[in-house]
Amino acid sequence: MTKFIFVTGGVVSGLGKGITSASLGMLMKARGFRTTNIKIDPYINYDAGTMNPYQHGEVFVLDDGGEVDLDLGNYERFLDTSLSFDHNITTGKVYSAVIEKERKGEYLGATVQVIPHITNEIKERIRRIARDYEVVIVEIGGTAGDIESMPFLEAARQMQLEEGRENVAFVHVTYVPKLRVVGEQKTKPTQHSVKELRSLGIQPDAIVARSEEPLEESARLKISLFTNVPGEAVISAYDVEDTYEVPLLLEKEGLARYLTRRLGLPEREPELRAWREMVEKYRSLEREVEIAIVGKYVKLADSYLSIKEALKHSSVANDVRVRIRWIEAEDVERKGVGLLEGVDGIIVPGGFGARGTEGKMMAIRYARENDIPFLGICFGFQLTVVEFARNVLGLKGAHSTEIDPQTPYPVVDLMPEQRYLDRLGGTMRLGAYPVYIKPNTLARGLYGREIVYERHRHRWEVNPDYVEKFEEAGLVFSGIAGDDGRRMEILELPGHRYFIATQFHPEFKSRPMNPAPVFNGLVKAAKERRYG
Repeated sequence: MTKFIFVTGGVVSGLGKGITSASLGMLMKARGFRTTNIKIDPYINYDAGTMNPYQHGEVFVLDDGGEVDLDLGNYERFLDTSLSFDHNITTGKVYSAVIEKERKGEYLGATVQVIPHITNEIKERIRRIARDYEVVIVEIGGTAGDIESMPFLEAARQMQLEEGRENVAFVHVTYVPKLRVVGEQKTKPTQHSVKELRSLGIQPDAIVARSEEPLEESARLKISLFTNVPGEAVISAYDVEDTYEVPLLLEKEGLARYLTRRLGLPEREPELRAWREMVEKYRSLEREVEIAIVGKYVKLADSYLSIKEALKHSSVANDVRVRIRWIEAEDVERKGVGLLEGVDGIIVPGGFGARGTEGKMMAIRYARENDIPFLGICFGFQLTVVEFARNVLGLKGAHSTEIDPQTPYPVVDLMPEQRYLDRLGGTMRLGAYPVYIKPNTLARGLYGREIVYERHRHRWEVNPDYVEKFEEAGLVFSGIAGDDGRRMEILELPGHRYFIATQFHPEFKSRPMNPAPVFNGLVKAAKERRYG
């Protein structure tokens, strides 16, 4: 029988349910169980694809082209796995499917209701994923009491009844504040949150108590008493310096060990040696480089979460800690490139729309002319092409037709077959596609392979009509789409310390023990620039 662990949240949002779920999945996998994670997002959007990063953080892209919540990125990194679009269940997906079935007459004229039709659809989607796994961690987004998450919590309650209590456990992540005035940790918010959950028919088996400092024993005992959870299952999840420490903290606290027993799974010691070494190495790094991220969503660092993580992975690989200098692209337009002085590397990430475009190109030019290690990603790749066209080829007014449809030099443009599609997703190149890398190039040296599969999320492409002009001027397109030779995928500038840009998003496939090659190369070049 598959074992299910539902992770719910209480008191406030943003406590780290995603990291808790990813850590729990990783601990179960480290015990040798076939494990996967599912994320339930109660919003009505079908997926995360049209969401503003300021609202919801980064949009994470999967191999199959699914645009999903950033927590799936955490799952992939912690479990070193690739997930599918079906691993993200939203209210929009569920209701769309139920309405479609109703229109086809599959409910035989019945009145379609939340119970049983919506809850059955939710359970069916969870079970469909679960077929191939021994342990499935299901994170239910939102906070206990939210109206949006009610059908999902009800479906989880029904699953415990149908699968048997021995096969379904609940973990509730909650917040234990410490008020400066009284100087003690307060458990009342946790008590109320569990009371809310119990009113829905769910009794948590374990409570992960989030707090700034380790949980006081008196608070642990009080939570245990008032929530009917054994003391050993009240887990202290206090703040740590780095999210990759969380699995080790939860293992020390005994969460996975307790749940293994609770679900009747064979007790095994987890294989965590490599993970522990990685965490210790990151913690002990002394030398440091500073890399600027020049973007348009930098006020919310989660908008670039996978880039932050890819830099962290590359830190460990290169024995140097990366400090990020967050720079708003519009600030570069207003205040100039002086904002970039002293950095050891520059990243211009993806993004949509005109805001900050000129500031990004000022940063690209600064990196190119001052031999500063540079990495452009997606829109950053396209703007690198535009900057080169303007300032090296002398094509005044060159641009992407996304930003300036009337540009005299459309060096970045839609492919002909994309122009007449009106649905936003219809023009997108989404998911993993093959990239052919030319021999004797920086990119081939970084990847060490001729063909790689990388994840894409874009509409506009380098205009094939201009490729020859660029290459005559010294720009090298070292990566070309393996499925369509018209599409440029990687560019680089020979003779520069490190200057590369990719049409795809390499950060989505970066892993703690296996950093994305172009990020690894950037950090290595930044380290050499600073320390020689």
